Amino acid sequence: MTDAHCHVSCGDKSVRELLVGRDFFGVHPWATLSPAGAPETAAEVAARLRRALMAHPGAGVGEIGLDRLKARDIPPRMREVFAVQLALAFEMGRCVVLHGAKCWGQVVAAVRPLAAAGGGRGAGVRLLFHGFSRSAGLVPEIVALGGFISVGPAVLNDHAVNYRALVRGIPLDRLLVETDNEPGKEATRIQDVRAKTAELRGLAPAEMERL
Repeated sequence: MTDAHCHVSCGDKSVRELLVGRDFFGVHPWATLSPAGAPETAAEVAARLRRALMAHPGAGVGEIGLDRLKARDIPPRMREVFAVQLALAFEMGRCVVLHGAKCWGQVVAAVRPLAAAGGGRGAGVRLLFHGFSRSAGLVPEIVALGGFISVGPAVLNDHAVNYRALVRGIPLDRLLVETDNEPGKEATRIQDVRAKTAELRGLAPAEMERL
């Protein structure tokens, strides 16, 4: 069973070796808000990301995007850092993990012109809209862009009625499950997310896993 999105500590050499070819490199939108030190410019982020991607031909770009959880108004620097990373992903033909908490429409709008341009290595870039929520009306466009949508632990919340309704409407060939686990926090079992997602879709867990 594949966990479509989680955060793994790569401080242990053995873990790093296991992840070779499946790593994702990028500056998370929250990191652009950090006041510590002298923040990199968007050009410096792009240069550092390019070096990482060239050193890891199988790696993707992520988790990148925009966020209105931590900042009510999206800062210019967050937009700039997202834009250069997204452009580089399309230039180099790499998979992308996208973050768009409370602003998925703006993330889709940023992807749209790059996907429409097509051609070159950017043709057929795989897009994962990670932890997607709140924007059921965007699902058809995400599908048209060739995107995948991953749903996570919120399906286990009996009060998340709207989220569960969203999950029921995602095409099965575009639906993935994730934990969004990260080191140091209580972990969610991917099997639990899969089982609840299968129940919501009227499928046996084994069929959900096969899909």
